[in-house]
Amino acid sequence: MMSYNGGKFDVIVIGAGHAGVEAGLAAARMGADTLMLTLNLDAVAYMPCNPSVGGPAKGIVVREIDALGGEMARNIDKTHIQMRMLNTGKGPAVRALRAQADKFTYQHEMKQTIEDTENLLLRQGMVEKLIVEDGQIQGVITQTGAEYYAKTVVVTTGTYLRGKVILGDLSYESGPNNMQPSVNLSYHLQELGFDMVRFKTGTPPRVNGQTIDYDQTEIQPGDDVPRAFSYETTKYITDQLPCWLTYTNAETHELINGNLSRSPMYSGMIEGTGPRYCPSIEDKIVRFNDKPRHQIFLEPEGRNTKEVYVQGLSTSLPEDVQHSILKTIPGLQNVRMMRPGYAIEYDAIVPTQLWPSLETKKIEGLFTAGQINGTSGYEEAAGQGLMAGINAARKVQGEEPLILDRSEAYIGVLIDDLITKGTNEPYRLLTSRAEYRLLLRHDNADLRLTEKGYEIGLISEDRYNSFTDKKAKIAAEIKRLEKTIIKVSDDAQKIVEEAGSAPMKEAVSAALLLKRPEITYDHVARLTEPEEELEADVKEQVEIQVKYEGYISKQLEQVERLKKMENKKLPEDLDYMAINGIATEARQKLAEVRPLSIAQASRVSGVNPSDVSVLLVYMEQGQLQKVKQA
Repeated sequence: MMSYNGGKFDVIVIGAGHAGVEAGLAAARMGADTLMLTLNLDAVAYMPCNPSVGGPAKGIVVREIDALGGEMARNIDKTHIQMRMLNTGKGPAVRALRAQADKFTYQHEMKQTIEDTENLLLRQGMVEKLIVEDGQIQGVITQTGAEYYAKTVVVTTGTYLRGKVILGDLSYESGPNNMQPSVNLSYHLQELGFDMVRFKTGTPPRVNGQTIDYDQTEIQPGDDVPRAFSYETTKYITDQLPCWLTYTNAETHELINGNLSRSPMYSGMIEGTGPRYCPSIEDKIVRFNDKPRHQIFLEPEGRNTKEVYVQGLSTSLPEDVQHSILKTIPGLQNVRMMRPGYAIEYDAIVPTQLWPSLETKKIEGLFTAGQINGTSGYEEAAGQGLMAGINAARKVQGEEPLILDRSEAYIGVLIDDLITKGTNEPYRLLTSRAEYRLLLRHDNADLRLTEKGYEIGLISEDRYNSFTDKKAKIAAEIKRLEKTIIKVSDDAQKIVEEAGSAPMKEAVSAALLLKRPEITYDHVARLTEPEEELEADVKEQVEIQVKYEGYISKQLEQVERLKKMENKKLPEDLDYMAINGIATEARQKLAEVRPLSIAQASRVSGVNPSDVSVLLVYMEQGQLQKVKQA
């Protein structure tokens, strides 16, 4: 086959899913000449699984992407059909926004954004090989023989690497939704020496919404209050579509148990490891056999389609069994299935082969992001894609990589978990994975990350000025509340009583009164008469920062202690096998991960506190330089 030179670029992004689009947009917006190659131009930012964005931990990632200058938040704000804030009855650390997407409009808007972005060329093409010389990436070769050259390459192939769809006893090579898989690139990565794993994910059937009896289900409307993921959004969609809730029952469970022998999961057809936190319906029935029912959410896929996504019914059972299962569920007795559910197996790389920048340790200039790194979920993919795109561009520009700490962002937690601990199943971000979740809230993503987004060139001057103005207003109002004394009076007692709080016994500062759980900022404002009416997000920040000041201070102290450990740097080329006193398993794991600091070393699976103590002794005695690899 004749080859031809397709040109030279600063950054090439392989794939245009949720990781790829963020990587390409970030690199291009930072001034890097960027090429984005995708298998199918009609599948840019495609949602092969649930038509939604956000939720616990994931919704905060979307806010972080926006605070850094990424696109996912802006795109879902323009294209959602419903938005809800979850956990509103709980503390701010676990509140999270979730939106139902119009999946088709989401794709079209994202593709248009890419096409309108300077320095970014979107092309259809299947990459089959990487061009590598002396351990350095040089470019890529496509199926048609086209050679594209670049200083950095970001691989974001999702679930397409040696993708295999499994439905009952049927299996065939395929990407999601019968799209073309990427087979040769997977074998090529193995030839280059990358350790690969086989993972599995699944999707439920889609049904015709006109054949659902919604009277037998519970309506799940969106919030009446205007909501948005992006800090830039000013226009809100008020015309929302509801979702609906129903449940499985004893008949459903009996039918599934009776057909387990026909399930690829239990017949041995599926080799890949599936996601623990998003199990198939057959897995739920087996693992939680004491539960009489499981929730099923009926989610519209868009405004101009009748397809409804049956959330909670992910399955790879044969098509006839899926039909029968649907008929047992209230509201779905007469439903017509439009697409069956299926499982998909795919290859991923072992993520401990990556540096914190998401650059591979094996090949300089090669980055990976998204499900190829062993994660599940659009949001986790987009967060990684953004960071890989930023760091690919910064490498080209001769700048140090942007690394987010675990205390700064859920994206930092996600990447650190992957590269330090690895994962033996598709990784899903959970609030419980973050030690500092009181600091990593939905409401303060801009305060944590906008400065960084501005410094790397992804936040505009106007947006940065608005941000600094907001910060100043928050600080000024907290100072005012600390200085303002509220005396015991009839008005004060009336407002306190209205709030359901105990009567005041003595004069206190407005800030101290606001620390009471029942008292809101608006209560305090009525008693202190601020000079100007503040924006809702400023009031929210003032209230949270004052109310939780003690808890936040404790977490900040923990962060400072951790930073001392993060500042104790380890050489990249340390020969851990030559360090006496460290357990054999710990030596092997440390040699594999090659942590960059004592703190990261302490988080490596299989490394105990005693092993960390030995490293610290070597460091204090200046012996680490003597055990570098030859």
